[in-house]
Amino acid sequence: MKIKTRFAPSPTGYLHVGGARTALYSWLFARHMGGEFVLRIEDTDLERSTQEAIDAIMDGMNWLNLDWDEGPYYQTKRFDRYNAVIDQMLVNDTAYKCYCSKERLEALREQQMADGEKPRYDGHCRDSHEHHSHDEPHVVRFRNPQGGSVIFNDLIRGPIEFSNLELDDLIIRRTDGAPTYNFCVVIDDWDMEISHVIRGEDHINNTPRQINILKALGAPVPEYAHVSMILGDDGKKLSKRHGAVGVMQYRDDGYLPEALLNYLVRLGWSHGDQEIFSIDEMKEFFSLDAINKSASAFNTEKLQWLNHHYINNMPAEYVATYLLWHVEQLGIETRNGPQLFEIVKLLGERCKTLKEMAQSCRYFYEDFAEFDADAAKKHLRPVARQPLEAVRAKLAAITDWTAENVHDAIQGTADELGVGMGKVGMPLRVAVTGAGQSPGMDVTVHAIGQSRTLSRIDKALSFIAEREAQQ
Repeated sequence: MKIKTRFAPSPTGYLHVGGARTALYSWLFARHMGGEFVLRIEDTDLERSTQEAIDAIMDGMNWLNLDWDEGPYYQTKRFDRYNAVIDQMLVNDTAYKCYCSKERLEALREQQMADGEKPRYDGHCRDSHEHHSHDEPHVVRFRNPQGGSVIFNDLIRGPIEFSNLELDDLIIRRTDGAPTYNFCVVIDDWDMEISHVIRGEDHINNTPRQINILKALGAPVPEYAHVSMILGDDGKKLSKRHGAVGVMQYRDDGYLPEALLNYLVRLGWSHGDQEIFSIDEMKEFFSLDAINKSASAFNTEKLQWLNHHYINNMPAEYVATYLLWHVEQLGIETRNGPQLFEIVKLLGERCKTLKEMAQSCRYFYEDFAEFDADAAKKHLRPVARQPLEAVRAKLAAITDWTAENVHDAIQGTADELGVGMGKVGMPLRVAVTGAGQSPGMDVTVHAIGQSRTLSRIDKALSFIAEREAQQ
């Protein structure tokens, strides 16, 4: 059997976390089974579908490196195909024209609700022989079976059964001639030879309708697997109030795609107690029967932990390609300073996101206007003048500018003055970075560079002199 899955988002908004996880599961299953993965844009909702949302979906898929073998297909470009099938269904009597007015349907609905019944179409036009003119407004409905049940084996949830009496005759073409979502999905899955439909649990109620249409067409019925929803930390459905906007927001917030993918794959699926998975391991181990039926809670702290792991365990050169975007967003010019992969090595331990890293690296490339007030008050005091002058002289004398020689200069200053390393290191840190926190002083000073370091120490000494003059 040829395995073929699809991810079929509606372009009415961004690619959100739930959609990204569904795409990942569909993609992984296809890759694990040596099959194919199709991208389909279900844009039948003409009023709400936008090009901006299509672009956002594409951006999200590309950023996550979820490549597709076919597509993207657009439903709006396949209307002729859908309508040709509907016309044939009318001939075969598996569909019929319904002329019921909006007023009749609304009155029917109100009466059913008043009687405590589930609102559903009553089949008024199903076997009607009333004469209607050719151009009279109508919809086309699918002639759903009136007896028996639809039973399918959900690959995550097990057997699911729906009585056909619960399903009314679905509209498959609107008055304006446009085919409806549930019908288009069926024809697409048939034409694209989709073997496995992996999607969110909110589609479970659509499944029996779609199976009935497939059977009426004599088309093969794919396997179905419905994934549970993702909840916020508070146990409620994930939404914008949890910060659950588009996937690209996670790019903007400084996450690596590998970290988000690793987090999403574990949000409902497991392989023993393993937490960290490479993409190759995900492809190797992934299976639908290991997906949890219950909902999963999104935990931002866990995502940050994973991101921190990937920042520090992937090649620094690779991480730097993603850091570059954040540095450019901040307008930092990196030509006059260390390579970005060196920044990854320097700041990786203390930064959980690339955005934080970009915000923390400015002093490696740009001179700062003033010192952090609290740090300067504490460490750029008159007592710091002698250590700064001494370490400046040693740093200025270095002919081979290496981190090791910088370290020797700082340590030598402390040894000569007979003081602890902090008495030299902290004033030097504030002098060259403008703040009270940084990586080790040897690697920091080395990365900032000799001439820039000396000029910043001079600036600090001037600051101390002014402070002395005011006392």
